Amino acid sequence: MINNIAKQNLTLLTDFYELTMMQGYFVNNKNDNVIFDFFYRENPCGAGYAIFAGLEQVIDYIENLNFTDDDIEYLRSLTIFEEGFLTYLKNFKFTGNIYAVPEGTVVFPMEPIIKVIAPIMEAQFVETAILNIVNHQSLIATKASRVVYAAEGEPVMEFGLRRAQGPDAGTLGARAAIIGGCVGTSNVLSAKLYNVPALGTHAHSWIMSFEDELTAFRTYANLYKDNTTLLVDTYDTLRSGLPNAIKVFNEMRDADSMPKKYGIRLDSGDLAYLSKKARKMLDDAGFHNANITASSDLDEYLIDSLKRQNAKIDSWGVGTNLITSRDCPAFGGVYKLSAIEKDGHFIPKIKVSDNPIKVTNPGDKKIYRIYEKDSGKIKADLITLVDEEYTSEEPLLLFDPIATWKKTSLKANTYTLRELHIPVFKNGKAIYTSPSVMQIRDYCQKELDSLWDESRRLVNPHNVYVDLSLPLYESKTKLLDSFSQPISYK
Repeated sequence: MINNIAKQNLTLLTDFYELTMMQGYFVNNKNDNVIFDFFYRENPCGAGYAIFAGLEQVIDYIENLNFTDDDIEYLRSLTIFEEGFLTYLKNFKFTGNIYAVPEGTVVFPMEPIIKVIAPIMEAQFVETAILNIVNHQSLIATKASRVVYAAEGEPVMEFGLRRAQGPDAGTLGARAAIIGGCVGTSNVLSAKLYNVPALGTHAHSWIMSFEDELTAFRTYANLYKDNTTLLVDTYDTLRSGLPNAIKVFNEMRDADSMPKKYGIRLDSGDLAYLSKKARKMLDDAGFHNANITASSDLDEYLIDSLKRQNAKIDSWGVGTNLITSRDCPAFGGVYKLSAIEKDGHFIPKIKVSDNPIKVTNPGDKKIYRIYEKDSGKIKADLITLVDEEYTSEEPLLLFDPIATWKKTSLKANTYTLRELHIPVFKNGKAIYTSPSVMQIRDYCQKELDSLWDESRRLVNPHNVYVDLSLPLYESKTKLLDSFSQPISYK
């Protein structure tokens, strides 16, 4: 849990303006039920999709919302909050409903991934924490899925803690990387908290601390007899590291004590060239089962390049570029008001912008995922109003909500439908129990398998269509028309 890492009450993990707006609502006796949507506008990392991650930490945060006496005293010291509002905060808790897609789900731009239905003071207050938690983990999970895809089934280990932007980013980032497909992490705290494999070898300093490389290898191999991976590039990979590693493996074989898993790690130099040379030297010595692990500033593009060069690498340790998502440092999720309840009915609300991508989808919505029946692959997603019902036993007409002349007609019984939202909170109580991280990882892999290869390619992927139902499109158009002002030309 995120609280286990931070060791503190995270209620004040919010932007200041959330509290000033709350006080404004409070003073004006304005606390209608509203709907806020969490969604994002553009896929991160150059991908054709994103992976939703962080729901477990969102649940934990909301369940533990509690303004302590110390929190109240701090807010009082700012001399901006009235005593009546501070008294309200003393008993503050979340009382609303939350719907979300399951963690590990493949998602696409503009979809309401999380839907918060609550009094406006509550729904407004949780905005910042939801964005902070989900934006980070979804970014790292998406990045990890691309790295794993590039590795083409070979195991990828998350090695990024020392370069992460702080303990929380390193620990929760490792969690997200596992969800995205990594087999384990070097981060022992994350491994403990989330019951995932802790993995690693040794550093160059281990080699340098001994009088010679061979003694360092022998000592390490004698200590870790079931899993011996030797780092061979401290001095000279081909003329020193590899020969000494092979000598140790020979000694273990002669002593009939070969480990269950053994091999070498390359952490510098031309990984394609060195791995080919290393593979030949190991094979010539009879160590065909020796594993070659590579690290050294890897990302999906470098792994893909090394694969194309026929590098002889069996597993990958990926650190900085994964845990920081160096080429795409932010996910870009947003949290927008979409409806306000009046007289028992939700009135749709819309944010208008000169930038079309920033125009929101109004109303109380849900998501249908449409799969091609024969292949099981995603055909499109359809955002609808919450009371709309669809069945695959009827034809379905889809149209692009921007280029409306682009249409696709699906014949009855040629596709299947799945509603993505699940209930997470009801009347302030969590009614959803998060699966384990490894279970989420397995689910995420099935989700990724439902994508066409064209949507998973690393460069210029095909974008999955996210369409609006006709009633939702008409509601959006009506609201936009109500705000439009005709331009007068003289």
